[in-house]
Amino acid sequence: MQRRLFVKTIMAGAVAAAAAFTLPAAAQTVTLHGASQFSDEHAFTKAMARFEELVKKYYGKPVNFVLHKNSELGLEKDYFAYMNQGKAVDYAIVSPAHMSTFSKAAPFIDAPFIFRDLPHWNKVLDQDLLKPIADEINQKAEVMLIGYAGGGTRNIFVNKPVRNMAEMKGLKVRVQGAPIWSRTFAAAGMAPTVIAYNEVYNAIQNGVIAAGENEAAGVEQMKFFEVAPNLSMTEHAITIRPLCFSGKTFGKLPKDLQAAVIRAGKEAGAHGRQIESSEDTAKLDALEKAGKLKRIPFADRAAMKKAVDPVIEAYAKEIGADAILAKINAIK
Repeated sequence: MQRRLFVKTIMAGAVAAAAAFTLPAAAQTVTLHGASQFSDEHAFTKAMARFEELVKKYYGKPVNFVLHKNSELGLEKDYFAYMNQGKAVDYAIVSPAHMSTFSKAAPFIDAPFIFRDLPHWNKVLDQDLLKPIADEINQKAEVMLIGYAGGGTRNIFVNKPVRNMAEMKGLKVRVQGAPIWSRTFAAAGMAPTVIAYNEVYNAIQNGVIAAGENEAAGVEQMKFFEVAPNLSMTEHAITIRPLCFSGKTFGKLPKDLQAAVIRAGKEAGAHGRQIESSEDTAKLDALEKAGKLKRIPFADRAAMKKAVDPVIEAYAKEIGADAILAKINAIK
């Protein structure tokens, strides 16, 4: 009797275990984790909040989102590594510079002096000229670029006024980790150095460097104006910040949720671009009015571009993006 009871118990347990593993995936609510270095007020965080709204709308079924803000899960370079590994972070907005480990072409997405102005930048994105680079990143890193946020114009924040190339010479400036940034800034006569984003403030405060470069949202959020109150208006780059999604996570999602993610990603990226490009000048106006920074006109932008252009052309050829650069330059 005891033996029969034991066998029945074992069989019941086996059936229960089998049932647990054969439950259809649709019966479990999917939870997606996002990450942002910034607070709710930043354009990137707002774009990811819109992504959540749109996925829920287009999917039409329960799906959970958890957005980790204020660098709770590290920095953008960490988010990209997590997405590549398929753990901890499923979606995030990441600077292309942090993708260079997997794709040499990635930082070319928003390298200095690629775009003439915002209308030119918008036309490049509308014509999807960066698709070959996005395809390479997906293939090599298993991270999908599902939308493009950004739109901030980057200038140099510095602890002294820099008005021209002569005053820029030898300037110790923090740049992003991708080689193209060090090469272009060196070509313009500066002394670039790679420092983690969250260490820039202290590095300027302690005299390790004298400057950094960022768009208005970053200058405001990180309070760089407190240690470098002069904003040299070099307008050397217009940001493209891809909204990324882990390929490993994507492959596990139901087909209709996959479709919602793709559709929502494109629209959320456009929403982020609209926010950041429209807020850029307003943020600088407010900071200057409050006496927190001073915009310094830069007289030698054309000369700076002329010094940098050969480096950009050589880099494009090196990474096989010369055809893409030609198409970008051909857009009027």
